[in-house]
Amino acid sequence: MHAAIDTFILYLATERGLSENYQLSTRQSLEDFATWAEKECGVTEPGAVTIDQLTAFLAGRKRDGLAASSLRLIVIALKIFFRFLAARKFLAEDVAARLDSPRLERYLPETLNEPGVRQLLESIDPFQPLGRRDRAMLELLYASGLRVSELTNARLEALHLDEGVIRVTGKGNKTRIVPVGSVACAAIRDYLDYERPNLVGRKTGSHVFLNIRGGRLTTQRVWQIVKERAKLAGIDTNVYPHLLRHSFATHLLGNGADLRIIQELLGHADIATTQIYTHVDQKRLRQVHRQFHPRG
Repeated sequence: MHAAIDTFILYLATERGLSENYQLSTRQSLEDFATWAEKECGVTEPGAVTIDQLTAFLAGRKRDGLAASSLRLIVIALKIFFRFLAARKFLAEDVAARLDSPRLERYLPETLNEPGVRQLLESIDPFQPLGRRDRAMLELLYASGLRVSELTNARLEALHLDEGVIRVTGKGNKTRIVPVGSVACAAIRDYLDYERPNLVGRKTGSHVFLNIRGGRLTTQRVWQIVKERAKLAGIDTNVYPHLLRHSFATHLLGNGADLRIIQELLGHADIATTQIYTHVDQKRLRQVHRQFHPRG
């Protein structure tokens, strides 16, 4: 079983070009099943696995309190693993084909309203230590709707401020060009001219945003910075980098942007992923109606 998992993960990396995080998550799900199957059923070969064993494993994870979203990821990992083995003729049939994914509740993404975003961004004093860097980062997150990993991996050669765009690599190693607004461009220029040179060290690469030792900022550190800046701005809402991405999409839609354009800007492979923002916008419209209509 473990050798088959190694072969499958190699396929995800070399032929599918999927991210390292996705490979690690998928491997963990499959290794957990392999360990369970050997311990509980004495099964060590993929060809000996039955649908009843797969169902029993998932039922056990559910009893352990695993969230439906996490359980769904395990189901997907098992389905694509056994589909791969059957397609490559390692198995006579795809034993996981009949597995059903658990239904997910659709949670509307949290957002900051436009005054809230303005309050957050304008509270950052560029003349304080690392103020220019933090202001540029948050302006870019909101202006371009970047994922936090896309921000931390952004390089100088991908940044074209004269044209007002940035080239980023998102999920599945897919590259896209995203506009950067004039305010964000000005904040980034200010950081590049007056603060980044002071952070550069002997081993500094071409990453745009650096830590105090001249290295690339980690995603965890960006999370901390966003939360610290929100607290200093006096914002009680739970603010995190992806909240700015949600706000970016919601504000674009609320101001009349086409959903397909928002999909392209966010780098969503499926329009269904982007459509959740239409629910956010409808919710906001209903709230406005109730608040201001005489019979709302």
